[in-house]
Amino acid sequence: MARPKSNDKRRAILDAATRVIVAQGLSAPTATIAREAGISTGSLFTYFETKTDLLNQLYLELKGEMTAAALADFPEKAALRKQAAHVWSGWMKWAAAHPDKRRALAVLGVADEITPQTRAATQKLIARPAALIEQLRGKGRLSDAPMSFVGPIITSLAETTMDVMISDPARAEEHCTAGFETFWRVLA
Repeated sequence: MARPKSNDKRRAILDAATRVIVAQGLSAPTATIAREAGISTGSLFTYFETKTDLLNQLYLELKGEMTAAALADFPEKAALRKQAAHVWSGWMKWAAAHPDKRRALAVLGVADEITPQTRAATQKLIARPAALIEQLRGKGRLSDAPMSFVGPIITSLAETTMDVMISDPARAEEHCTAGFETFWRVLA
């Protein structure tokens, strides 16, 4: 009879995978992830059937965590600008507070191992922020620009804001606000 799985052990594996991916990249062996998590390699495969399964589950977890932070206490009835500022601030603060998770998410985001099913699931996770951006784009200066152009602009601005917040934590809030004001001027 199989032993029940532990949520704490699953969390430890995902946290270890995050650290190992940041330090060694996606080619890091599962044995390294298991050792970092303090378990045997066999135990790792009790929780994740394959390394690809682990990477896909980690990608979903990180996207979900980031989105939850951006949408926590979302002001549904507020004006569009206040809603956008809320999501921006939550996103930036999550990234600044979890630089390893942010880096792992970036690596996983371009990984061939992430399946189309996982990418579709993450699109559902981020549907609310994506709808907000689409609403802003439709009314703003970039209304005729395709999302394939707008998306990378927003991502680049966000990544730059996160980098500056992390490198200058004493003024992180100020940088977050400056990043949002730039985002707003570009998009709205």
